[in-house]
Amino acid sequence: MSELFTDADDVRRRLATVGHLVDEGMATALLLATVLDRPLLLEGEPGVGKTSAAKALAGALGTPLIRLQCYEGLTAGEALYEWNYQRQLLAVRLTEAGGRQLADADLFTEEFLLDRPLLRAVRHRSPLPPVLLIDEIDRADDEFEALLFEFLGEWAITIPELGTFAAVRPPVVVLTSNRSRELHDALRRRCLYHWIDFPTPERAAEILRLAVPAANEPLIASATEFIGRVRALDLDKAPGMAEAIDWVSALAALRVSRLARRDVVATLSAVAKSPDDRTAITEALEEAGPLEEVGCSEDSAGSADSAGSEQARRP
Repeated sequence: MSELFTDADDVRRRLATVGHLVDEGMATALLLATVLDRPLLLEGEPGVGKTSAAKALAGALGTPLIRLQCYEGLTAGEALYEWNYQRQLLAVRLTEAGGRQLADADLFTEEFLLDRPLLRAVRHRSPLPPVLLIDEIDRADDEFEALLFEFLGEWAITIPELGTFAAVRPPVVVLTSNRSRELHDALRRRCLYHWIDFPTPERAAEILRLAVPAANEPLIASATEFIGRVRALDLDKAPGMAEAIDWVSALAALRVSRLARRDVVATLSAVAKSPDDRTAITEALEEAGPLEEVGCSEDSAGSADSAGSEQARRP
C-alpha cells in the first residue's frame, strides 16, 4: 500500500495547507504513526493543539475524521457497537403479524448492528484509512482502557453474535490526554508517544498570523509576549494557543492595532477562565506600572513604529 506521507517535511507542508503548523518533532511523530500503523498518544497542557492536530491530519489526508469523545462512564456500547433494539422489536412484530416467528439468530445480524466510532473505523472501506480521534482518554474509566487493547493491538473488534471484524487497512489513531489521571502501562506500550509543549514565541506568532489574518504585526508581537508573561503566573489554567487565538481574534474584531492596558482588561474573558486567574492577571497588570502599552518591549515597539504601524486603537 502507498505511504500517506513521504517524510516529516511532507507532513508539515500538508498540515500547513489546512492551517495547522507543527514542529519537526510533531511532524515526525505523525509520520511514524502512519508508517508503522501504531496509535499515537498526544499529551500536553490543555489548548496546545492535541485535538486540532488530529482534525488537521484528517484534512491533510482528505479522509474522514471519526471522533470518540471520552468521559467518565463511557460504555462499550457507546464506543464499539450497539444493537438497534427498536428495529429488532419492529421486525419481531411484523413477523408475528404474518404468523411467523423470528429466531434469535435472525435478530443479531449486521442488518440490526449500529456502528459506533471504533467499529466504524474498523469497517471503513476506502483506499485511504480514516483518522480516529480518541479524545481525552484520561477522562474515561480504567475499565474502558481495557476495551481498547484488542482494537489497538490487532485493529479488530469481536462481536460475540457475529465474530471478529478486522480492518482492511488500520485507521490512523490519535489519542489525547490532559494527564488528569495516569494511563495504564499496557495502553502506553501500544502507542507511540509525543508531548506537545507550548510553542516558542516565534512559532506562536507564526500560528497567530495564520489563524488571525486580520491582526497586524504590532498586535501579534505584543499579544504573543503578553501571553508568555501570563503563562509564568500561578494560574489555575495557563492560556494555550486556543485561548491566544480567541483573544487575538477578539482584539482584531475590536479593531485593536496595538495592545494597550484597556484592551487587555476589556477582553480578559478570552484569556482568564476562572475568577482567580482574572484577579491574578489584573494584579500583574497593576504591578507592571502605568505604561499604556503592555506585552510589548520597547525594542519590538520601536521596530513596529518603524514599520509605519498605527499606535492607537481606532475608535
